[in-house]
Amino acid sequence: MSRHLFVHELESTADHIADASRADLQVLLRRAALVLRNVGGISLDPRTDEALTGLAAEMGTAKPDLVETIVGEWLVANAYLPVPRQLDEESTVDGNG
Repeated sequence: MSRHLFVHELESTADHIADASRADLQVLLRRAALVLRNVGGISLDPRTDEALTGLAAEMGTAKPDLVETIVGEWLVANAYLPVPRQLDEESTVDGNG
């Protein structure tokens, strides 16, 4: 689960706290502690940070999501990650496998 989905889950639970069981709250709090313990920030040059902030706002996305996309695409483009397999309308699937 991504950090952003987890944040959404925390916020949703907080909005409906009366519906959450003690066990669910305990799990969420333990996961939150683990996420906070493992937070590793990235220091960016102020110009780079400003450019990313502006681009994220322009695209209507969160800056961490934008950075994740940029880094992921760079890793694929430079052969550090495999190219994701995509099916187009003209591809055939044989059903074996």
